[in-house]
Amino acid sequence: MPSTDFRTIIPASHITWGCCCLYFRPGSSQDRPPGGISEQKCELSLFQNFPTMSSKKMVNSVEGCADDALAGLVASNPDLQLLQGHRVALRSDLDTLKGRVALLSGGGSGHEPAHAGFIGKGMLTGVIAGSVFASPPVGSILAAIRAVAQAGTVGTLLIVKNYTGDRLNFGLAMEQAKAEGISVEMVIVEDDSAFTVLKKAGRRGLCGTVLIHKVAGALAEEGMGLEEITKRVSVIAKTMGTLGVSLSSCSVPGATHTFELAADEIELGLGIHGEAGVRRIKIAPVDQIVTLMLDHMTNTSNIFHVPVRSGSSVVLIVNNLGGLSFLELGIIADAAIRLLEGRGVKVARALVGTFMSALEMPGVSLTLMLVDEPVLKLIDAETTAKAWPHMAKVSVTGRKRIRAAPTEPPEAPEATAAGGVTSKQMALVLDRICTTLIGLEEHLNALDRAAGDGDCGSTHSRAAKAIQGWLKEGPSLTSPAQVLSRLSVLLLERMGGSSGALYGLFLTAAAQPLKAKTDLPTWSAAMDAGLESMQKYGKAAPGDRTMLDSLWAAAQEFQAWKSPGASLLPVLTKAVKSAEAAAEATKNMEAGAGRASYISSAQLDQPDPGAVAAAAIFRAILEVLQTQGA
Repeated sequence: MPSTDFRTIIPASHITWGCCCLYFRPGSSQDRPPGGISEQKCELSLFQNFPTMSSKKMVNSVEGCADDALAGLVASNPDLQLLQGHRVALRSDLDTLKGRVALLSGGGSGHEPAHAGFIGKGMLTGVIAGSVFASPPVGSILAAIRAVAQAGTVGTLLIVKNYTGDRLNFGLAMEQAKAEGISVEMVIVEDDSAFTVLKKAGRRGLCGTVLIHKVAGALAEEGMGLEEITKRVSVIAKTMGTLGVSLSSCSVPGATHTFELAADEIELGLGIHGEAGVRRIKIAPVDQIVTLMLDHMTNTSNIFHVPVRSGSSVVLIVNNLGGLSFLELGIIADAAIRLLEGRGVKVARALVGTFMSALEMPGVSLTLMLVDEPVLKLIDAETTAKAWPHMAKVSVTGRKRIRAAPTEPPEAPEATAAGGVTSKQMALVLDRICTTLIGLEEHLNALDRAAGDGDCGSTHSRAAKAIQGWLKEGPSLTSPAQVLSRLSVLLLERMGGSSGALYGLFLTAAAQPLKAKTDLPTWSAAMDAGLESMQKYGKAAPGDRTMLDSLWAAAQEFQAWKSPGASLLPVLTKAVKSAEAAAEATKNMEAGAGRASYISSAQLDQPDPGAVAAAAIFRAILEVLQTQGA
């Protein structure tokens, strides 16, 4: 739009000048970089980030979110102080740094815990924060330099990520400070491995910057001078690389997502300001994605590759870009360590967590830094920075990670089958229960969708298939107590969920009375013991619309077995009918336990799937015993 003045479209109050691009949001017009920006670029940003299309954020205001976030960090950390009149956080013990070198870093907000989370003894002295994804103003950077100089430090090192706005503003502040007679140096961190060819702007500064904070902080703590720290850190900064990948973009407060991805796509080689990456690929298993990332980072044809080869020793960072779950992060960490070790690379240390984010971006970056023992010593040096992880000073590679499983206690002789049930009948009963539950899978899942996650049938089917597999091994079924105990272990291991735990509790407790006797009164006592254990830990009671309702109804009928002369089948027949009636009655109950208790009773008009499954188990037992004439 060469003939259009964008100022007639967007008020100046809606524009913020960022590190390397323009973001539109209410409230700020500071930090405009020298030389302005073309109207063509404004047009591109306008349609990507217009405030009326903004995403939801938990903020007080778009304008004040960066100030509020830094204030919250300082308020909850007695080791930090804010510098009056500036978005600057400093160590609260500056007076103890007399005669030492101070370390300052910073950049746009939205990368938390970077950079303020890394303030502390052994890391940064202070941080200057800009608004979201925007460089901090020169005046605030200069104020921070003056503050640490006036505290008696003997020099200041500025650790700056390679972005145009950061280089300009930190550089200008450094020159002004030098003009005032303050000793200041600057290290530019460029660790991006995404681009395979040389760019005029150089490599972006990414999560590897955190390692430079750590190394420089350790050197400063040792009392090393400014010039020597600058030289050492500059060399170490060239031995690392970082590559990111994400499932989608992020959204700046007051704006919409910065780019869009198809449901089956992920972005490779993206930065930390919501900008798109270098390549869009189809989503794949984590092992394949991490393999691709490591290949890209270490490919010698990539001018910005990390020279990692078999025998190399590295520090690995698996960095959450903001929106990944801990579960996903663990899977990625496992893949990265395993694949690196498979290439003969020694992982000396592994940092896994959120270190430099891009707001809520659901992605991850991998950082590799080549290390020797002197550098590793700096990584291991003590720090009080809250965002630095407490790591064991032990190599990841070469450590024994799996402990041998405990041995099973020897099985004591126990009572054999009685009460009219033979070993052959027990096998037939178990097989019928399994086929019944597998046949009910879809029906139980449908019932469960109304009040749970729709997997009750799948859970019971999984348990049934595990039992079928065990039966194929030809186990001894002469001792009911041993059978119930083995089923308990099997269900706990293979069934999963709360159902697996509840069945496990029931069977473990029910097995105990049967160790001594296996007559009908003892089977009734076993049922009582199982229910007592389920109630103790599951907190459900009869009438709570759970599987307990069916089990409880059957148990009341089993009390007849404790009377002299009681026989097996008549009582069992009544118990099955009572269990089925109890299961059907759950559709009229208000849930008092389990996931269904969080659902409005008006939405629960079907029987509880767990109660239906329990009743079906009793029906299967009865049918087999009737056929066998027990």
